[in-house]
Amino acid sequence: MTTSPSTTAPTAAPSEPDTDVRPGTPAAARGRTTIADGVVEKIAGLAAREVPGVHTLGGGFARTLGAVRERVPGARSNVTRGVKVEVGERQTAIDLDLVVEYGVPITEVAGDVRENVVAAVERMTGLEVVEVNIAVVDVRLPEDDEAVEQESRVH
Repeated sequence: MTTSPSTTAPTAAPSEPDTDVRPGTPAAARGRTTIADGVVEKIAGLAAREVPGVHTLGGGFARTLGAVRERVPGARSNVTRGVKVEVGERQTAIDLDLVVEYGVPITEVAGDVRENVVAAVERMTGLEVVEVNIAVVDVRLPEDDEAVEQESRVH
């Protein structure tokens, strides 16, 4: 494309970015950080499993699929099973489905899970945890462990 000698483009001065960054603004304040739902799910799942009295997370069908998946050589356990989150720009809400050990005080375990999950998520992500809803979906009975041992014996 050719231009006629009488038409020249004006030379523009270097433009400033459209942000409110001023000279001297710390690097940490330049740009945005987004955290995916899956990241918060993993943190919450691991934090919940750390609490004594929690056997596992997830409902019956999800646990069954997880148990089959974990028997596959090289497979990793699904730490997000039984965890659902909603993540906004500054806040998150978490729903957990727990299976607790028989004999533990369920309300105390639920309170400990809430504290551990809130502390871990807020420390690692900087998000404010507005709620942690816990549904205790099952109780792990001592007989359940005996049944698993008998099934896995080689005859």
